[in-house]
Amino acid sequence: MRTHPLAEVFGFPAGNMSQEATRYRKLRLCPYNNKVPNCTKDKANDPLGVCSIYDDDNVVITCPIRFRQDWLIAEDAAAFFFPPGATWTSLAEVRLNDKYGKTAGNIDIVLVSYDKRGRILDYGALEVQGVYISGNVRRPFEHYMADPARNAQMDWRQQPNYPRPDYLSSRGKLTARQAIMKGGVLDALGNRTAVALSKAFFHNLPALQEVDKGEADTAWLIYDVRPPTAGGHRYELSQERIVYTSRPTALVGTELPRGEAPETFLLRVASALEEVVV
Repeated sequence: MRTHPLAEVFGFPAGNMSQEATRYRKLRLCPYNNKVPNCTKDKANDPLGVCSIYDDDNVVITCPIRFRQDWLIAEDAAAFFFPPGATWTSLAEVRLNDKYGKTAGNIDIVLVSYDKRGRILDYGALEVQGVYISGNVRRPFEHYMADPARNAQMDWRQQPNYPRPDYLSSRGKLTARQAIMKGGVLDALGNRTAVALSKAFFHNLPALQEVDKGEADTAWLIYDVRPPTAGGHRYELSQERIVYTSRPTALVGTELPRGEAPETFLLRVASALEEVVV
């Protein structure tokens, strides 16, 4: 039985006392391709280094950066967006505007395919959805970090505000309002979208009407976090399945905002692409 909520801290299982895990905790490093070497979750100067928490026997990802392990999500999204053999790269945090030039938020990751001269051939938007937490996760995190070796097996079950996944808030505030509403703006641009999320989160969503991959404009990339294999030090991100839907089906009862002109968005993407493609 789990006695505390912390599954992964700074990229490693809470009970991992290896030299590598100790170094990551000491330096507050992120092993999952954050924009800087360190964890920046919640506060850059005092990061909340909890990547995932336990929900009974499930490991539930609470930090969106955690999904970037080995860039599996980018590979899976590219397989949906582009034909086999396409040359592509990813751009993080690309601004998306509505038709009035007001921001509709940032797209977590834009995948871009391009030719040998660096000209854009196609693109798609990938949103990454962690799970909100109800209760207080910082208190057990700080208690654990005070002495990881001693507190790795701490019993937190009787503490007030025990942290648990808040699927209801995650579903309402993240999926319907953030990822899919951005998808509505993207609908004006005529491009596909993908949403990466954990298996436990997906199972707490309303049923979606699936379509064939060729008819879909939205792919739900569903992942699980599996225990380390023999000799491994970290949990491994693993694709469980992909669910394909059409955007109107995923947006039942939601009025889509109108997006900016495709050429305006493409100019911004092309400018970002020039910085990474030489």
